[in-house]
Amino acid sequence: MTAAGIHESPPAPAPASPVFPVAGARLVWLYLVSRRVPAAAGLLAALGCLLWVALHWHWNIAGGPAAQLVIPLVIETGAAGVIAVSSHGPFGEPERATGRWLPWLRLGTAVALTAVAFAGLAAGATGGHLPGGSLSLLRNLGGMTGTGLLSAAVLGGAFGWVGPMGYLLVIEAGLAAGWGTPWIWPGRPSGDLGGALCASAVFAAGLIALTLLGTRGAGRRRASE
Repeated sequence: MTAAGIHESPPAPAPASPVFPVAGARLVWLYLVSRRVPAAAGLLAALGCLLWVALHWHWNIAGGPAAQLVIPLVIETGAAGVIAVSSHGPFGEPERATGRWLPWLRLGTAVALTAVAFAGLAAGATGGHLPGGSLSLLRNLGGMTGTGLLSAAVLGGAFGWVGPMGYLLVIEAGLAAGWGTPWIWPGRPSGDLGGALCASAVFAAGLIALTLLGTRGAGRRRASE
């Protein structure tokens, strides 16, 4: 027997593999899939195409001077509804208990889908004349998305479309009655500061509610099972 070599240094450990970036990317992808975000992005692109067709072929609804706003508003409402419904997740309380990155995923997904919706609708607006232009599009989409996110936080993600649809009815009544309040921002000029502030406030409130509270429906259903 010999003791030769027992004082030699052990071999250097192999460099650690980049586990965290891979795991983080997988977490983001699983979250996006659970919220059907790829399908939502496809629907938003389809709505952009629909806006292009509507403007190119001059679709309109007979009525007052604000009638030309109606079809773009309906399409913007549809986009806001898609974004709000995509906040719905199927896992409920287990996801809430284990996902410390969940609030940031909610926030990032909502902002990203809003950006995708604006890009798609802005591209669709090249098909013809969009009343108010890109500024009005951004204001209207942001405000309506905010109503959808608030609705998702209160009623549950599956009912996120209720807020934009309900607000659309209020808009139509307000435009028909000639209301001048900035809370009916789609009827205001594109550079109107009051309308922009109101829409921005609703969008910010929706983001905050969704980020901090999430959607209520899935968690309550799981808790009751």
